[in-house]
Amino acid sequence: MERYEEIEKTITKSYRKEIWKRFIQGISEFQMVNEGDKIAVCISGGKDSFLMAKCFQELKRHRKVNFDLEFIVMNPGYSPKNEQMILENAKILNIPITMFHTEIFDTVAHIEEHPCYLCARMRRGYLYEKAKSLGCNKIALGHHFNDVIETVLMGMFYGAQTQTMMPKVKSTSHPGMELIRPMYYVREEDIIRWKKRNDLEFLNCACRFTEENYKDANDPGESKRREMKLLIKDLKKKYDNIDINIFRSMQNVNLDTLISYTKRGEVHHFLDDYDKK
Repeated sequence: MERYEEIEKTITKSYRKEIWKRFIQGISEFQMVNEGDKIAVCISGGKDSFLMAKCFQELKRHRKVNFDLEFIVMNPGYSPKNEQMILENAKILNIPITMFHTEIFDTVAHIEEHPCYLCARMRRGYLYEKAKSLGCNKIALGHHFNDVIETVLMGMFYGAQTQTMMPKVKSTSHPGMELIRPMYYVREEDIIRWKKRNDLEFLNCACRFTEENYKDANDPGESKRREMKLLIKDLKKKYDNIDINIFRSMQNVNLDTLISYTKRGEVHHFLDDYDKK
């Protein structure tokens, strides 16, 4: 048995409950894959997106609908060492990637205000364009369960708003394109266990700035997302289900108890129909 076959087996056997079933749950519940889809599986070089790619390969083998896949890697300015790591992992995992280069890191290197926001938007735009050129109608990103709850807290603490990372989103700037997040229910700790079980090493972060400033993946540094990781980790010591409760809170929103909310760009206030009740 080839090494990649052994790795594939751990997804559907050893981590069937923790990874495979949760991957399928997200795909099914949020109707992410449809007949005739051509999905660009976007690989950043990290553990999450590489695992997502393997799960998609497995899904295609056992497909109930006909769909096609493209595995794309956007190089925003990785060092030669990091680019080589991606290429080697793709070979180990038997993933036929298409890599294309951009100069995003150099473009945002001297931006003082919100460089991460600009970088993310640029990367998303390039991925949509590449996917579209390959005939794809969807791009798949490797955001997982922990990314979702961290985003919820970041919005509250730093953005003064209640919002979540949606499982799928239609692109407003690229008509006919859609973004899906198949790892929505998969926990990061299970991805890490899968990685260690198979003795795999991936890029810790796709961001050059983060890589240069926070060498230790367990060091929260000054990153807001890392701060949320540490906060949730500390809270779980006292409240074991705190992460699940945060996640479910975004599915149990009571509009009757909100002062205001926005829908399709329009703000609704509780006083709008208060006297009609």
